[in-house]
Amino acid sequence: MTPPKPLITTETVQHRDADGAGALPALLWRAGPGWRMISSAVLGGGIGTRSWVLNAQVGHGYTRRDPAAHLAEIAAGAGAGPGAVPGPAVRTAVAAGVGLMTAADVLGTRSHARDGGAEALVTAGVGVCGWAAVPPAATLPHPGPGTINTLVALPVPLTDAALVNAVATATEAKVQALFECGCDASGTPTDAVCVAARAPRPGERAEEFAGPRSLWGARLARAVRRATLRAVTLDAASRSPERERAPGGPPRAGRFPARRVSP
Repeated sequence: MTPPKPLITTETVQHRDADGAGALPALLWRAGPGWRMISSAVLGGGIGTRSWVLNAQVGHGYTRRDPAAHLAEIAAGAGAGPGAVPGPAVRTAVAAGVGLMTAADVLGTRSHARDGGAEALVTAGVGVCGWAAVPPAATLPHPGPGTINTLVALPVPLTDAALVNAVATATEAKVQALFECGCDASGTPTDAVCVAARAPRPGERAEEFAGPRSLWGARLARAVRRATLRAVTLDAASRSPERERAPGGPPRAGRFPARRVSP
């Protein structure tokens, strides 16, 4: 039997670094028409019809104050968007797509997983990570661009409420994977997520639930967990084994203590 065609198929595009020196890669998914997406991204975030998703790698010292416009420029250079529009208009001018940004190695840490038709693509860098709830006086490192970017695609339509539910489920699965990897953290300060669901056909009823015990939520969670496990493992393999302290938590005993499980 021929395996089903993947929903998420990315291509690698190159763009100039923010300081104009050197080229950096970006992953572009040309999803095409017929998709509704929900995202926390600075470009194309919220809920609406979208046709592409860009995950752009930028330098660790990223200093631009207009990331939405920058992402629009990158998308335009790849033929996926109309380009940057000055000021607030950039949000509506490029609403056709979603732009994510990260300082992680998008080529070296990307990980794709499938489960029952649900798909997840994760890029990860956990050099600056910690727990979401920390004491008010806790000092955090200056957050660079998002370091764990999660993209999910489902071949079924979801209601708006189910799209929100899917974001929560994907985030829970990400945290589960971090725990299993031995990361004393729930994420990084600037993680981003995007969930894409097929737009409903005439007369078709959208799925109302995407929690971890629903049919599609469970598949989504398993795919995100496996993709995150591998992405974090790839990132850790490229790092030195220095010990770090997670903000608001105790020193980590190491990237991968005994509780790590296999994907």
